[in-house]
Amino acid sequence: MEQYQPDRLSPAQAAAVRRSFRTGRTVLSRRSLLRASAGGALAAGGLGALSGCGIPAAGSTRGGVPAEDHSKKEKTVNFSNWTEYMDVDDSGRAHPTLDAFTERTGIKVAYTEDINDNTEFFGKIKPQLAAGQDTGRDIIVLTDWLAARLIRLGWVQKLDPANLPNAFTNLSAQFRNPDWDPGRAYSYPWQGISTVIAYNKKALDGVEVRTLSDLLDNPKLKGRVGLLTEMRDTVGMTLLDMDKDPAEFAADDYDAAIARLQRAVDKGQVRRFTGNDYTADLTKGDFAACLAWAGDVVQLKADNPDIEFLIPDSGYMTSSDNMLIPNKARHKTNAERLIDYYFEPQPAAQLAAYINFVCPVDGVKDDLAKIDEDAANNPLILPDQAMQAKSRAFRSLSAEEETEFEEKFAKLTGA
Repeated sequence: MEQYQPDRLSPAQAAAVRRSFRTGRTVLSRRSLLRASAGGALAAGGLGALSGCGIPAAGSTRGGVPAEDHSKKEKTVNFSNWTEYMDVDDSGRAHPTLDAFTERTGIKVAYTEDINDNTEFFGKIKPQLAAGQDTGRDIIVLTDWLAARLIRLGWVQKLDPANLPNAFTNLSAQFRNPDWDPGRAYSYPWQGISTVIAYNKKALDGVEVRTLSDLLDNPKLKGRVGLLTEMRDTVGMTLLDMDKDPAEFAADDYDAAIARLQRAVDKGQVRRFTGNDYTADLTKGDFAACLAWAGDVVQLKADNPDIEFLIPDSGYMTSSDNMLIPNKARHKTNAERLIDYYFEPQPAAQLAAYINFVCPVDGVKDDLAKIDEDAANNPLILPDQAMQAKSRAFRSLSAEEETEFEEKFAKLTGA
């Protein structure tokens, strides 16, 4: 059996994991559980230190190991997902879209909400994957940084395009070619996560906000600005504000962004760095403006007419949670059929209407309007082409960059 050494995190990485558990996307927010796609992503550096008996370091291999597919004989698929990340009926017990899939195909879905944090879940499945064993799961949903790591390790299977006609055709352009999985050979997005600027109109009291620079520099907002504890979101938005592309930046650009943020912190412009507990500060007006996640803003706007959002001309950050098929999964074809099903407009619309994240499926607006017209016209759920064009993703980092960048960010935030 292959062996590996336990993972070790640097002090800065361990602090960022604690931030994620305490205040980050692991915090439950009404129907949405926002994930640690950045603060927890620091674990990408520390979590890949594998050694011994042929276990490769991250980045040294690519491509999964096919297994015997039992889909024809075993009409089932085992699906692991995040809490509160699937539509439910009024009873709170059934999942209408999954039930419709089973009725159509005869494939029963064993749906489990057993992912609460990327780092925690990776620790749960890693021993089996490293040993070449079946995890008991046919589909897992992971945030982009961890999806990238499993692909590089060769621990997920390459998808068969013949089983994914809807996914290939209807995948939104902004999600088609992440640098960690060009062309989506190994993954398809479950939902997108957008970082925008949110503000409280009453708290602003006429102060104009159009850019991140307005938050960092306007003295009228001193002490009333919130930034995120998630490194990729806060630094990514700062890079964009500085006319740098988060998908292609150099180390010097990162340092310049940290220095830019440090100046705002030093002069008291930033009230605090938060996870999605910014929602309370924004609603009360303690934050006049802050960086925020679209899934929260949809809910906040529904409850408070003073809450609004804006997309800076410089752009906004997008990450994604992604469906993958781990090595040794018993029901690969069934899993691919389920992935493809969620790229049909009707089930995709039904899912979007319930969970209010960024839908990665084109052509769902008419179906969504029949369920919820407001959701169909909400650019935080269905970005139009102009908004999609402003979407940017944070580039993949090496283990060395991950450690270095997180240490600098931890110093900035006081973690």
